[in-house]
Amino acid sequence: MDNQRGIFGWAALALVVAITAGSPAAVAGEGGGPVTPEQIKALRHEAAHKTRRIMYDNDGNEPVYSLEKPDPEALIDARTRAVVGTQVDTIVYCTWSSGFSMFTHNTKVGEIFACTEPEPGGKKGFSQNQTKAFIDQGMDPLMIIVDFCRQNGIEVFWSMRMNDCHDGWGGWYSPFLFPQLKKDHPEWLMGTPEKRPANGPWTAVDYGQPEIRDLAFKFFEEVCNNYDVDGVQMDFFRHLVYFRPHAEGRPVGQAELDMMTELIRRIRVMADEVGAKRGRPLLISVRVPDSVEMCRDVGFDIERWMQEDLIDILTVSCYFRLNPWQTSVELGHKYNIPVYPSLSESRLRDQDANSVRMTLEAYRARAMEAWQAGADGIYMFNFFDPHAPHWRELGDPKVLAPLDKVYTTGARGYGNLSFWYKGGEKFMHRDILNPEYPRTLAADAPVSVVMPVGEDVKAHPPVEATLRLRFKEAPVPEIVTVAINDARLVPSSQDGQWLDYPVDPAIVKQGDNTFAFGVRAGESAQPVLIDMLLWVRHPAAPPQ
Repeated sequence: MDNQRGIFGWAALALVVAITAGSPAAVAGEGGGPVTPEQIKALRHEAAHKTRRIMYDNDGNEPVYSLEKPDPEALIDARTRAVVGTQVDTIVYCTWSSGFSMFTHNTKVGEIFACTEPEPGGKKGFSQNQTKAFIDQGMDPLMIIVDFCRQNGIEVFWSMRMNDCHDGWGGWYSPFLFPQLKKDHPEWLMGTPEKRPANGPWTAVDYGQPEIRDLAFKFFEEVCNNYDVDGVQMDFFRHLVYFRPHAEGRPVGQAELDMMTELIRRIRVMADEVGAKRGRPLLISVRVPDSVEMCRDVGFDIERWMQEDLIDILTVSCYFRLNPWQTSVELGHKYNIPVYPSLSESRLRDQDANSVRMTLEAYRARAMEAWQAGADGIYMFNFFDPHAPHWRELGDPKVLAPLDKVYTTGARGYGNLSFWYKGGEKFMHRDILNPEYPRTLAADAPVSVVMPVGEDVKAHPPVEATLRLRFKEAPVPEIVTVAINDARLVPSSQDGQWLDYPVDPAIVKQGDNTFAFGVRAGESAQPVLIDMLLWVRHPAAPPQ
């Protein structure tokens, strides 16, 4: 049967789901029969290092927002079918997991998100939510996606947002995402609407409570036993508050670190047991901040997790990035763990800066930088257009090399960091320049910014390189001094706040490049530099 499953095929699947739901044996045979714990560990290590050019994180919103009826084909069409045959080797599917315990798969441990409330003002809101209708037919979105991936040779992970707090954002939707669990146990939350924590939202649950850790374990146990996934992901970035000390503005202690490590260990043991029964490993991925020090301060002893072989894949970054990609790559590879930089969508508050960072050219540059740093693949987050060219380009540096790009100091903002960790700037170990982190230039205070370039610019001639600088107010071009790797640049044009500088490709290095900005000696002006873009264009590149 091809990937165009017909109505009879889905009816048969629904019958199988109805008969076997809740039975580990239902999915245990596909791996060829049970194996020993030692064998499953070896198989797990081998599977962890398979090629994953692009890992596509599907937030799982289709059954809630995108469908007119509970049609499996429409669910697949929304975000999935078109990536077959692209560089997407893995789909990471999140079944909503809002409010910590609400899901769009057929859970008996958590709460099924069945809300169909419209948004005030006549907008659709949740009115198209097909989750319950799917389940009433004997199937659910996770089962449908897993089955489709099986048919098409795509690896599939289930992802859980470990402490999702959209119920605390104050949006129209927030009350509908607030689960019964939190209504029954307000003492498990980090605060109240009137008394909010120092870090993060008040609706975050406290993993210091054993009941919360037990529930988190049971959520994973249920999926691992009932769905034929290749792995599970703990998305700790959604959202980044887990223990009361951190919520109150203090680093966590060893007790909290041990609590979280023990939870990871329980999930590891359970996943290996399920994998051994079915004869095929269940991998564990985590998505965390790209800083060992920050992770420890919030409760994640990620280096210990790797040392003790508790995780298989390390995915880093989301709301912010703290280090060059090489830092995470070297950490993971030290313990033989593959590393996947997460290219999340840009959320800069400045529209001009945000829009350029959302372009295909910016995604190409970001991916190229990650590949140059030694990443094992690219992780795409909050990008859902299955027809976009990104899926055919970002997973291969050879494909990317001759294509146009725009390099920046980063696509994500800076202001978000303080919401999750006040004072978190101390963990920042890379240069940033954008409207959320501008630099003031002066004759006696030059500014230096290191920005990586992922490609050998000279390798695919002809090539044109241009440095674009944006100032808070239009500067006098003659007084601004600019250099790349000690090579002085001369502006070619000015457009309001922007100055353009042609760049000789020969002076641009693959890897770190030092950009120096200043003001001519004797000048009193202090222009404020708010953005820098290095465009690399290949005029002769074939259309993709």
